[in-house]
Amino acid sequence: MPVLSEVLTALDALWPPERAEGWDAVGTVCGDPGAEVSRVLFAVDPVQEIVDEAVTLGADLLVTHHPLYLRGTTTVAASTFKGKVVHTLIKHDIALHVAHTNADTADPGVSDALAGALDLRIVGPLVPDPSDPAGRRGLGRICELPHPMTLAELAAHAAERLPATAQGIRAAGDPDREIRTLAVSGGSGDSLFDDVRAAGVDAFLTADLRHHPASEATQKSPLALLDAAHWATEWPWCEQAAAQLDAVSDRHDWGLRTHVSRTVTDPWTAHAASTRLVTPTHTPGAPR
Repeated sequence: MPVLSEVLTALDALWPPERAEGWDAVGTVCGDPGAEVSRVLFAVDPVQEIVDEAVTLGADLLVTHHPLYLRGTTTVAASTFKGKVVHTLIKHDIALHVAHTNADTADPGVSDALAGALDLRIVGPLVPDPSDPAGRRGLGRICELPHPMTLAELAAHAAERLPATAQGIRAAGDPDREIRTLAVSGGSGDSLFDDVRAAGVDAFLTADLRHHPASEATQKSPLALLDAAHWATEWPWCEQAAAQLDAVSDRHDWGLRTHVSRTVTDPWTAHAASTRLVTPTHTPGAPR
């Protein structure tokens, strides 16, 4: 049975912390390097619900994609929700390790898992990592569909293949437009519109698309947009990451038991479809 320091060395080899963005907070949040590890839980968010799941599971290590403290803190008091997370982890001897932007650009990374969930053929990274001579690492992925789909069909396909959330999939563009090529980026992707347009793809699937960037993107080009829930675009990475650690465990004969949380931690919990139509209340040219 390995100790935590050995498992962390393996995780850092999969997702080197030096490849994280400068603003990011990756790596080990808490944990005794000499403690034995037999069970590992993977999840997107280090929230109390996930930590309680790790306790119930008897996990020794929780690996999450999102950081617990992204902007630092001056307290871990249990009266704060993040402090309670830390207290619970330490009380139950559970380590917490974060792989965020270093997992986004990895090979394979978050967008590879997203493309795999959608049955897409990956052509290459959307924003290549210049330090990778093989040209495989980088942010986002450029993909080809297995067969052409209309935008409406592609949105339905994504809704079927990604984990269910209250938001589902939103689409911008002509629903009948034929889509053959697609860029994907797990998590918030509206900073990548220039790269997506330069790639010449028919559509872009990501999360957290805001009104103004999305509106401008559709005005500048015929690019179709698909907006999924942030959590849903990143959850497939948890299964991929667990499989990667399983492979390391098999090579070292560690006998680790890995688990993937299926608890939906997307913050949105309900969706009501709009039904009211906007009708004119003023005749053009008539006095108000």
